[in-house]
Amino acid sequence: MDPLRRLIPLSVTTSSSSSSSSSPFLIVLLTLLFCVANAAAAFDVVPISFDEAYAPLFGDGNGNVVRSANGMGVRLLLDRFSGSGFISSNLYKYGFFSAKIKLPSDYTAGVVVAFYTSNGDVFEKTHDELDIEFLGNIRGKKWRFQTNVYGNGSTSRGREERYTLWFDPTKEFHRYSILWTANNIIFYVDEVPIREIIRNDAMGGDYPAKPMALYATIWDASDWATSGGRYKVNYKYAPFVAEFKDLVLQGCPVDPINQYPAGHCYEKLALLEAQDFSAVTSQRRVAMRRFRQSYMYYSYCYDTVRYAIPPPECVILPSEKERFKDTGRLKFGGSHKRRSRRRGQTPVVSGSVEQPVM
Repeated sequence: MDPLRRLIPLSVTTSSSSSSSSSPFLIVLLTLLFCVANAAAAFDVVPISFDEAYAPLFGDGNGNVVRSANGMGVRLLLDRFSGSGFISSNLYKYGFFSAKIKLPSDYTAGVVVAFYTSNGDVFEKTHDELDIEFLGNIRGKKWRFQTNVYGNGSTSRGREERYTLWFDPTKEFHRYSILWTANNIIFYVDEVPIREIIRNDAMGGDYPAKPMALYATIWDASDWATSGGRYKVNYKYAPFVAEFKDLVLQGCPVDPINQYPAGHCYEKLALLEAQDFSAVTSQRRVAMRRFRQSYMYYSYCYDTVRYAIPPPECVILPSEKERFKDTGRLKFGGSHKRRSRRRGQTPVVSGSVEQPVM
């Protein structure tokens, strides 16, 4: 079954006895299904084995990095003694980083599962970073996730957005991807683009441009991840297990000190930019807009409390803007709180930024 069909709840297929008041809601859902179904053709990617391109980052000594039997996946565990993580064996100047991920179930408050690129080990004060961070929740509440972009150490200018999902990410695997080229950045859930940043001159060094490695981690973020730190990790439910498989890494390895790829990289980067996932087609753009209308609940672009003038990459859509308060949050539901966050127990540490917390 096409995973995108899960955007439509079973109630859509019920008989015509449903009340007429639900018709607008059903129309929106059906339109969303149509849009994402047309954007759902699987990417033409070839998974690689874990040992071919990755290595444990931390937690391996505690047995918290567990390779799958076929070598094509890995399980990351968080227990009361340690979190865990893995890292790509090389740094890349642009690339496509992707994995199918299944998140821990049950009570997961305070738990963060991160899939991100960074060069913080090499450029400690001027690091670049592209984040997908999944934020755990109390039992019965949905996982949420956020994306963020840092360039040249711009951690004081967080560019985070927060969302929910149209499916339960603990039930089965879904593909999450980050495309990073010299011209644009696209975050994907399955084959649906959820966010695009197009590079422009006004961004300057805020656009990530130095070689980065791929990281995946699970860690205790009790101080901020769930309701601003109100709900902590409860190790009664440990170990918390995040599963990764069908890992994809397309790009060209480079020396992190050399800011420009060697000659042999140009062919690989040209091939990368020619891939289907390197551009948002008109059908995918409609799907992205529908996703953002239905599942995005915070955007820095609409947070005029933080940014009186939106950062230069922001594309302000009137239909989106009218849904948000001047705090960047939806006008209906949730509270607006701010907390500083940190990467936690991974060796690569994000700078502290203010976070709007649901």
